[in-house]
Amino acid sequence: MNAKDFRRIALSFEGAEEGSHMGAVDFRVGGRIFATLASVKQGYGNLMLNLEQQKGFVEDMPEVFLPIAGGWGRMGMTHIRLAEASEDVLEGALRTAWKLRVEKNAKGSAKKWRVATKGKRGNAESAKTRNPHP
Repeated sequence: MNAKDFRRIALSFEGAEEGSHMGAVDFRVGGRIFATLASVKQGYGNLMLNLEQQKGFVEDMPEVFLPIAGGWGRMGMTHIRLAEASEDVLEGALRTAWKLRVEKNAKGSAKKWRVATKGKRGNAESAKTRNPHP
């Protein structure tokens, strides 16, 4: 596999868009990054995974997956060696990153809605307390 394959597969997922972050190609869903080609010159694609997912990929296929060095890797960010990955492996890994981002986006939207709703109720309740006889 290569960067062209990575791009084609990443953009095949519902809502996926290509963007750029700090001069590197990235792939987003709902405006949030799920994968990048920031390390393509070194032969890697990058996946935004959680630590459990990262551990599973690295344990199952250490010749294909490795944590990104430093703090990013300790947060689940994972390299995929493009030349070593089959299309099925690349598609599965990208789908995992995309799905995680979609799920996080949904949780974030629900949380924002709850906070906004709570704030509106709180204001109404405060108004009732200040003026119990409107």
